[in-house]
Amino acid sequence: MSEGMSNGVTNILVVGIGGQGVMTATEILAEAALGLGYDVKKTEVAGMAQRGGVVTSHLRFGPKVLSPQITAGEADILLAFEPAEAARWATYLRPGGVAMSNTTRLTPPVVTIGLFSYPEDPIAQIRALGVDVFDFDAGAIARELGDLRLVNTVMLGAIADKLPFSAEVLKERIVARFKARRPEWVAVNEQAFERGRSAARA
Repeated sequence: MSEGMSNGVTNILVVGIGGQGVMTATEILAEAALGLGYDVKKTEVAGMAQRGGVVTSHLRFGPKVLSPQITAGEADILLAFEPAEAARWATYLRPGGVAMSNTTRLTPPVVTIGLFSYPEDPIAQIRALGVDVFDFDAGAIARELGDLRLVNTVMLGAIADKLPFSAEVLKERIVARFKARRPEWVAVNEQAFERGRSAARA
């Protein structure tokens, strides 16, 4: 996947709604890259209320990274926890970049207060741009596994095979995080990760 990346730097834009685990997912990706010796820079923008507001996270890693900010047309991967957010940020992808989107809809406050209208079919809107988009219902998978908070692990599993390092590296990072904090969550997060990987291949 390193083809087309400038200076061997990988640019990942993670977007969604507050409370979905956008920042946690970015942290785990950053930890995995740091563990492999990459130079890592990340930045977050949480809009309006932390919970329910729009959240955007920029992550860049490579041999040498100067700025944490990804500019439009530069993202290698768009990881979207919510489809309207995927559509809103699709122009940030470089030609040949990959969009991975959860199809579970959550209406952000910007829509509720009338600043932004929810697109009729956000995924079709992205495809119309000529973007390669993988879409699946991560919310349904998380509910099946018993907890909606598993969405971020499902989404990480979904992009695991699109990264410039092994999916196992990312999975180990997730397992290590839960082993330290909530060991009883390790097994279900491993399942969520593998279910995300399978969904992205379907």
